[in-house]
Order: sequence, then C-alpha cells, then structure tokens
Amino acid sequence: MADVKILIVDDSRTSRRILRNLLESQGYTVIAEAENGEDGYLKYKELKPDLVTMDITMPKMDGIESLTLIKKMNPDAKVVMITAAGQKEKMVEALKRGADEFITKPFDAEEVSSIIKRLIQ
Repeated sequence: MADVKILIVDDSRTSRRILRNLLESQGYTVIAEAENGEDGYLKYKELKPDLVTMDITMPKMDGIESLTLIKKMNPDAKVVMITAAGQKEKMVEALKRGADEFITKPFDAEEVSSIIKRLIQ
C-alpha cells in the first residue's frame, strides 16, 4: 500500500478535501487534485498516478470524457468514478468506457478503502 499515488478529480472543493483526508489517513499519497475533467486529464498525463478518482459531473469536461481520454492514452489506467445518487445512466456509460469501479457520495471510508485496495493489488 505504501507509495500509491492518487489523483483526485472533482469540481467540489469539499469533496476533494474529504476524499484527500480519507485517502491520506489510509496511507495513500494524493499527488494532485484537479477541478475539472480537462485539468484531470492533463495532470494524469504529466504525473502518471497509480489511480484516479473521477467525479462524473463537472464543468468544462465531464468525468466520462476525461476517463475516455485517459484510457485512450493508457488502457491500463485505474479510474474510479465518483457518483452522486441517481446517475445510473452515466455510470453505465462510464463502465462501457473503461471505468474500473464506482464510489458513491457521501463517501464511506470502508467502501473507498476496499475498492482501492482491490484495484492496486
């Protein structure tokens, strides 16, 4: 688990802070945060994190578009989509485009932890 580098992409500063605190308390390294899909994609390209948490609904470029670009660049990229309740269609679309897993808001520490552990083994 040591030295797993994570990029958080979410337009909500509060969500990013909660997720960062949760991940860092579990021993992960959050190497960067991005507030929209475009910025998330650029930071992914530059920093090559081990895992990305990606909000679905964001301004400029949404999470699904960003996911598509990241997977095009690196088909092995690990991307966990962050979703609010009631986004079933978007979740299905993200899975089609290569999302590895889903976490729903509000975050459940146990759920987040077990999903990330499973993906980075």
